[in-house]
Amino acid sequence: MARQPVVAGRAEQLLGSAVVATAPVAGGDISTAVKLRLSSGRTAFLKTLSPAPPQFFAREAAGLRWLAEATPDGGVATPEVLAVDTDCLILDWVEAGRPNAEVAGSFGRALAATHACGAAGFGAEADGYIGRLPLPNRSLPTWAEFHAERRIAPYLKVLRDKDIVSSEDAALIETAATRAPSIVPEEPPARLHGDLWNGNVLWSAGDRVVVVDPAAYGGHREVDLAMLALFGLPQLPQVMAAYDEAHPLADGWEDRLGYHQLFPLLVHACLFGGQYGARAARVAQRYL
Repeated sequence: MARQPVVAGRAEQLLGSAVVATAPVAGGDISTAVKLRLSSGRTAFLKTLSPAPPQFFAREAAGLRWLAEATPDGGVATPEVLAVDTDCLILDWVEAGRPNAEVAGSFGRALAATHACGAAGFGAEADGYIGRLPLPNRSLPTWAEFHAERRIAPYLKVLRDKDIVSSEDAALIETAATRAPSIVPEEPPARLHGDLWNGNVLWSAGDRVVVVDPAAYGGHREVDLAMLALFGLPQLPQVMAAYDEAHPLADGWEDRLGYHQLFPLLVHACLFGGQYGARAARVAQRYL
């Protein structure tokens, strides 16, 4: 590892510890990521974005800390937040490991424990981000209302305004969004990661799973499971089975995963193009 003086200097300001070496980390879509070796012997992870949207890293740090509140009770592990500022976030380093069935089962049980810790309501104390996009989080009384008004409507509006989805596809999605009361069983708000796709699930060398990059809020627990299934996760059947054993899911949950995937598909359409909007419409059709 060499030493990038500008990056090292910024980390030293925030950590109060000398940085002896830095190395770029590949894989991030939004931020620049760097591995830090500190004079204390500790290894850390720094992500930076300039200019960052207001409260961009603060909201991520708050989400990690909120999820970490569940860890002592068996919830999913998160990296420790070492420092945060307007332009960057520094976390404890997570050494990579390999997926296996035993760790997958532990992750499923841990995710169930995190969800069971619950939330004050459907939403969060402050709006956040999912990717670069704003994430409206003002609470609403029911999951059906929150899903339709905070998770579907804002992104469908963006897609309509930019003519990324056809009016026919938009109508299908909008109609499906109104059907949540008859599709999704009522449950108390769960403590959600909120953006739990494969890339935010780290299989660590310590034979555990660590989750990163949350868009955390109180919501329906099937949402996190649907995100895990959307783009594929190693050992997913083992994760789901262990989860269901620890915190049994309502009948028909597998058939509802597609419904919960409408939101992330719309987010992807806003970020990456209309093919995801068309895919969301095909999924919505199944629930009409």
